[in-house]
Amino acid sequence: MSKVTEQPTTESRKVDHIRINLENDVQFPRVTTGLERYRFLHQALPELCLDDIDTTTSLFGKQLSAPLLISSMTGGTEIAEGINRNLAQAAEKHSIAMGLGSQRAAIEDSALAGSYCIRDIAPDILLFANVGAVQLNYGYGAEQCRKAIDMVSADALILHFNVLQEAVQPEGDIDFSGLLRKVESICDRVSVPVIAKEVGWGFSESAVRDLAGAGVAAIDVAGSGGTSWSEVEFHRAPSSFHARVARSFADWGIPTADAVQYARRSAPHLPIIASGGLRDGIDIAKSLALGADVAGLASPFLRAASDSFHAVDELIQELKAQLRIAMLCTASRNIAALQRAKLRLIG
Repeated sequence: MSKVTEQPTTESRKVDHIRINLENDVQFPRVTTGLERYRFLHQALPELCLDDIDTTTSLFGKQLSAPLLISSMTGGTEIAEGINRNLAQAAEKHSIAMGLGSQRAAIEDSALAGSYCIRDIAPDILLFANVGAVQLNYGYGAEQCRKAIDMVSADALILHFNVLQEAVQPEGDIDFSGLLRKVESICDRVSVPVIAKEVGWGFSESAVRDLAGAGVAAIDVAGSGGTSWSEVEFHRAPSSFHARVARSFADWGIPTADAVQYARRSAPHLPIIASGGLRDGIDIAKSLALGADVAGLASPFLRAASDSFHAVDELIQELKAQLRIAMLCTASRNIAALQRAKLRLIG
């Protein structure tokens, strides 16, 4: 285990999370995204030119050059500011969406707000603010949510659900009771769309139905198979007891491929964001064919952004090239056609 910072403040947790993700293997040990179980039916005669493939789409009234989201990662620390600015600069260049990490640190201490504020270099991107849903049981309400939105001039608000992560943290906020009514209140009282987002264990069909009924505008499934936050908390654990408890949940959750399909069946009218362990443009294409509208990646972007803007820029170019080639090889001229492309379940 890595040594954690001595004071488990919100800011110090952010530092720990970045460091642990960059220095340790925190992927699910055995559970996968499930995307590897699917294969596209290859089209040797697509009757298309690669140059004619159209990857554009729209979400919440903003056009994206590709159905791609830089998923929420970090903020609230000095190191996070550089990471977020590298991400934002690349998102602006490529006209893709970006989510910010939980803004609790800056709501608690306004001096930390600068690590989230990227509109000066990304004025046009689709940008998501971010607050932990459980904080609605710890004094947060519409006022704090509006503060998060206004702080970054966000187009939408993520409410993230991280019940397992909080439960294995010694300092975690563990009261998730009565949240649905409070989520509904936030949806009614903020001026931007609200996105319900898991953080790596996926939503069940019943959870999606309940959240859709409460008024959320989109679901980010964030399924299992990528980064395991119980593994991250294992590396933060202050004692062997807490480490053993966290480690036992290393393979918990709903694989991303399943979570996407659960969400699409349970909320056919809502935009669905696929995330959780996606690693390339083929994963993005499969996610859209399974029912998603947009796909998000976090870990690959964190590593690239810790290097430079140029590394993020190159990663986005690779993802878009892979997606376009997958679309050509499935005879999908545009995103709507890709969402109808045939997938075969293997094994």
